[in-house]
This record gives sequence, structure tokens and C-alpha cells, in this order.
Amino acid sequence: MTRLFARKNRGFTLIELMIVVAIIGILAAIAIPNFIKFQARSKQGEAKANLKAWFTTQRAFLQEKDRYESDIKIVGYAPERGNRYAYYFSSSPTFEIRGAAGISALTSATAITVDTGKFNGARTNPPYKPITLGFAAGGGDDPAKPGRSATCPGCNIDAYAAGNVDNEATGYDTWYIATKDATGTAVCGNGDEAMAVAGTPYLNYNDVDCDSP
Repeated sequence: MTRLFARKNRGFTLIELMIVVAIIGILAAIAIPNFIKFQARSKQGEAKANLKAWFTTQRAFLQEKDRYESDIKIVGYAPERGNRYAYYFSSSPTFEIRGAAGISALTSATAITVDTGKFNGARTNPPYKPITLGFAAGGGDDPAKPGRSATCPGCNIDAYAAGNVDNEATGYDTWYIATKDATGTAVCGNGDEAMAVAGTPYLNYNDVDCDSP
């Protein structure tokens, strides 16, 4: 009876504890990267939504003025505050600065900074990865990567969004959108999607999967 009682109350052996720790470690190694990717996809939703809204605004402006316009103050594009990404609509950007003091009062702007009022310490103008896609023949002039082609009517325009979605400063998530179809290969991280369809946000550089300086 005494032996049975003692057997029921014995503790775990060192080997048993090591096996449990090893199992937990394996599960963590599998779960953590998947969680980071899931979290990043959630953050990327902002860039996709804002670029799509910008495209819609440009199309409406084209219907009225027969041209596109890089200046967001002229076209009336104003995404909500709290943006994690910076947005570029010209290769020579004039930034609408967003921070703790509010939004800079400008009459002209061709880019938007990260909102450091929400993301304190974030880089205000993270660099985008330039697109390597080539534009199809026809359909008007090629956009300026980013910005509007020179001659309208027949011009096109494109834009970038760049932001940090994995809290590492070794690369920035880059999305691209244009009013003209483009084909080729993304810089990194877009899988088998070989075409940037006009009006559809295109992942040119995946911050989570790529992470090169």
C-alpha cells in the first residue's frame, strides 16, 4: 500500500520535462512565423485599400478633366489618419506630413508620410522598392514610376506605398498601382503573380518574406 501511494505521487523525470520543453519549442517554431505572416497580411490591407481608393479618385478626375494628376490636393485624395505606410505619387515628392501636431497645411502635395502621431518613432518616408515590370504596348504613355506621364490626353499615372510591417528596418513592404497594365516579375515576394493589372494593388516587395537591405 505504501509503495502504491509513493508511485502515485512521484514527480516528473528530467527526460520527461525535456521532452515537454522540446515539444513546446517545436510548436512555437511553427506557430510564431505563421502568426507574423498573418499579422503582416492584416497590416497590408491598409496599403491595398488606400491605393485602390487613390485609383478610383484618379479615374473620377480623368472623367472630369481628361487627365490624371499627381497632386493629391488637386484631385481631393485624403486617406484617413493613422496610416502605417507612406504614399508616393511623384518621383519628386512634396510630402503631406502627418504627426502628433496633426497634418501639415499644404496647398500642394504629391506624397504622404507615415503617421508618426500613431506610429511614434517610425520612419516618416520609408523607401519603396522600384518596380521592375515593363508596360504593355498601347493604352497611352507609360507612367513615370511614380507619377504621371508627360502628355495628356493619353497619359497614365502610378503610385507606390511603402511601410514597415514586421518591425525590422532591413526592408520595407512595397505596393504598386497604375492606370496601365504592366507585366514582368516582382522584386521579391509576389509568388506567381506576374502582372500588375491596372487598378489592382501589386505586391512588389514582401517585407516579411524578403527582408534585404
